[in-house]
Amino acid sequence: MGMLLVTVAWMFVVLMMAAAEATSPQGTLLGAFFTVVLYGVLPLSIVLYVMGTPARTRARRQREAASAGLEPDGGGHAAGAPVAPEREET
Repeated sequence: MGMLLVTVAWMFVVLMMAAAEATSPQGTLLGAFFTVVLYGVLPLSIVLYVMGTPARTRARRQREAASAGLEPDGGGHAAGAPVAPEREET
């Protein structure tokens, strides 16, 4: 929840910067576009990707644990000989 608040707040600041760029006498719409991309979208995508790494790792480990539980021996390799060896009588 905290990361969502930071994301929304940062995008608000970036949009205000872009609006100031677009309405400035020396500003342009192209400059406002690059402000949004270079100050907003690009940095946020990198930060959110890095901050999401622990969640992706946790989800991958849970998937691996769930799939390992389906295997009979859990070793990930083929089982031994399916037929028991012949018993010798002494």
